Amino acid sequence: MQLKIFNNIFMDDVKKLLGQKIKELRKTRHFTQEKLAEMIGIEPPNLSYIETGRFYPSPDTLRRIAQALDVKIYELYKFDYLRPVSELKKELYKKLENDDELVRLVYKICESL
Repeated sequence: MQLKIFNNIFMDDVKKLLGQKIKELRKTRHFTQEKLAEMIGIEPPNLSYIETGRFYPSPDTLRRIAQALDVKIYELYKFDYLRPVSELKKELYKKLENDDELVRLVYKICESL
């Protein structure tokens, strides 16, 4: 039972990460959801559901998405595209600068590590 729950949680994470990756690639290519949906032959709401992790694309849809975005299918699953640490630090400092409660929360999290 626990393995099934773990698998469901893991698959939900993969769906969300895949959707985020597709959305990111779509935006870098300056495609609207409507444009990409038209290119791959699905309705815009279905693409929205894929990008939000609500739906997982069929293998054929995944292939068409990769073609339209000019990437290999495996590249859609490369989730190591996180921003550089220097950018994360800058964003974190900016957020912390104006929010004392957030500073306290981050401090507590760091202390617990």
